[in-house]
Amino acid sequence: MTDAEIRTERRRAARALLAQPLMTSGSEEFRLVRKHAGELAAWFTHETGWRLLVDTETARLYKTPARLDDTTRPARAPRTKVAFTRRRYVLLCLALVVLERADAQITLGRLAEGVLTAAGDPVLSASGIEFRMDRREERSDLVAAVRLLLEWGVLHRVAGDEEAYLSESSNDVLYDVRRRVLAALPAATRGPSTVEATDPDRRLVELTREVAPDTEELRLRALRHRLTRRLLDDAVVYYAELPEDEHTYLVSQRYAITRRISELTGLVAELRSEGIAMVDPDDELTDVRMPEQGTEGHVTLLVAAHLATTDGGHTEPQLVELVRQLAVQHRTYWRKSAAEPAAAAELLAQALGRLAALDLIARSGETVTAKPALVRYALAAPTVRKARSRS
Repeated sequence: MTDAEIRTERRRAARALLAQPLMTSGSEEFRLVRKHAGELAAWFTHETGWRLLVDTETARLYKTPARLDDTTRPARAPRTKVAFTRRRYVLLCLALVVLERADAQITLGRLAEGVLTAAGDPVLSASGIEFRMDRREERSDLVAAVRLLLEWGVLHRVAGDEEAYLSESSNDVLYDVRRRVLAALPAATRGPSTVEATDPDRRLVELTREVAPDTEELRLRALRHRLTRRLLDDAVVYYAELPEDEHTYLVSQRYAITRRISELTGLVAELRSEGIAMVDPDDELTDVRMPEQGTEGHVTLLVAAHLATTDGGHTEPQLVELVRQLAVQHRTYWRKSAAEPAAAAELLAQALGRLAALDLIARSGETVTAKPALVRYALAAPTVRKARSRS
C-alpha cells in the first residue's frame, strides 16, 4: 500500500473510534482499527491521554470527558432518539449489575426480575425511585435500556422481540451476554469500589480523577490532553470559558494542536477570535446537525437566526410566541401539527436543546442568550439593486 492509502485507512479507523468508542467485531471499521491499533493507541495516548485497548472481539477507546457538567449530550433510545430520563439511567445501571452476575444467556423476563430485586436497595428506596413492570409504560423504560445495550454489543438477541414483551410481559426474549464487551464499558480511571464519596457528582469526579502533574513537563502534557479532548468532543471551544492556564496554552499552541487533529481525523480547524471549532467536512462526526431537514430543523435555524440578529437575552415565553408566528408564516412547508396551540413550546424545546448541544446558546432559568459562534447563522437583510436602464 502507498503512504496515502495507509493514512486514509488510519483516518477512517480513527473517525470510527471517535464516533463509536466501544466497537465490536464484524465491521470493516473494526478490521481497520485492529490493523492500525498500534499507531492509533500511540496517538491517543500522547495527544489525549485516552487508552485504546483492542482484542479479537472488541476495540475500546476509554474516553475521559474534558467536562463532567455537560448535560447536553444524554444517552438516547436507539429507535425513538428520546433522551434518557433519570429513571432510565438508573434502570440501565441496575441492568448492568444483573448482567454482571448472570449466566452466558439471560431472558428479558429474568433481567426484569433481577432489576426489581436490585431496586429494593434501601438507598434507592430512600431516593424516591420505585420500579414496577406492570404497565407498558414501565416496561418501555427497561426495553429502552436493553436496546441501548444491544446497540453497544453488550447483549445479542437470540430469539424473541422486545415489542412483544411490551405488549405482554409473558412474551419473553432470549439474549447472549457478551462478557468482554460488558467488562469494557466502565471508562473510569479507578475502581468504583475504591471511591468513598456518596454524593453522585462527587463520585463522578473521583472516578475520573487523574494524577496531578508534579513537573512542568507533566503540567504541559496535562494541558495538551485536556484541550485536545475538548476540541475532539465539543462543538466549540471558547477562549473566554477556559481557565487562564488553558487559555494561554491554547492560544500559543493552537496551530500545532489543531494540525495534529486534522492530520489524524480530517477535521478542519475554524479559528476565530472567540475560540476554535473543529469542523467535519463530511458531516459524520456529530450526533447533532445544524442545519437539519424537516420542521424541527427549520425551526431551529429560524430561532438561531433570530437570536443571532437581536441584542440581549430572550425569555422562553417570548421565543414560544416567535415560534407560533413562524408556524403561521411557514404553514405551507411545516407539518400540519406544528400549527396546534401546544406545538410551539415543544418545537422550541427541541430547537433550544439542539442549539445548546452545539454550544451556540447559554441558558439561565428561562433566559436564552446567544453565544459568539451563533453569529454564523445571522441572516442579513437582502440587498436590492436598481436595474440599470437600457440606452
